[in-house]
Amino acid sequence: IDIILITHEHIDHFHVPSLKNCLVNNPSTRIITNKAVANLLDKEGINNYELVEHGQEIEIGEVLIEGFGDKHAEMYKTLIPVQNTGYFISNRLFYPGDALYNPNRPVDILALPVAGPWVKLSEAVDYAIKIHPKLAFPVHEGILKNPGSVHRIPNDILNPMGIKFIVLEEGKETEL
Repeated sequence: IDIILITHEHIDHFHVPSLKNCLVNNPSTRIITNKAVANLLDKEGINNYELVEHGQEIEIGEVLIEGFGDKHAEMYKTLIPVQNTGYFISNRLFYPGDALYNPNRPVDILALPVAGPWVKLSEAVDYAIKIHPKLAFPVHEGILKNPGSVHRIPNDILNPMGIKFIVLEEGKETEL
């Protein structure tokens, strides 16, 4: 592994134990990320990163990496969005992270976020239509297999308001 791009600090994009394991096995790996993630990397004693944020670029070998966008898409109006940097790779592949950022330039290949607590499928499809890549492939669909991480958001918002939020388990009785 030569390069790791980290768009933002959420655990489905930035998992410290996995990153540390990767670096043990690939010590010359270069990490490209933004300031918010860099602060967390510093706390973990990981310092082999380079900042590439909105409007910045870096060339590694013959690979150009450009940063686009600065904010994670809104998950809920009272939750402050974390910093999110999308990356355009070699003028061909655009990965927006957790945002539907328009780089306002031709995109050959789009890593299209299709599911998450911040995006509806119709929005993802409209985003792909707007970007109009030659090819799009789905990313950020792990939530469709394991929705547990999404359940945290309603729980965190509703419980303080006195609204109990529970997840009904298949095959189990639940008393209300």
